Amino acid sequence: MSFYYFIIRSKKSNGELLVKGKTWTGFADAEEEFADKAVGMKIQPYRIETEAKKITGTTFKVSAPFSSYAIADGNLITGQQQNSGAAAAELVVKALNK
Repeated sequence: MSFYYFIIRSKKSNGELLVKGKTWTGFADAEEEFADKAVGMKIQPYRIETEAKKITGTTFKVSAPFSSYAIADGNLITGQQQNSGAAAAELVVKALNK
């Protein structure tokens, strides 16, 4: 299971989804499809972007495939994929310095 699988289903102590009211990012469907074609099989049993967009009360955004893209919404900091590590880390440092 991917990290994003757990974000989609994670709940706060009050029972609300962790992503409720949040804007966040993760792998784009286009990136998942590219990876599937590269290895010749479906890698993930679901598409993070597709599943995230089914959740009401949250906003899931993606940038161009394989570009660096990260979002901070309160204490939730997410990066689109592995190329977003530095951008996400910068947002973490910024948040910790507040």
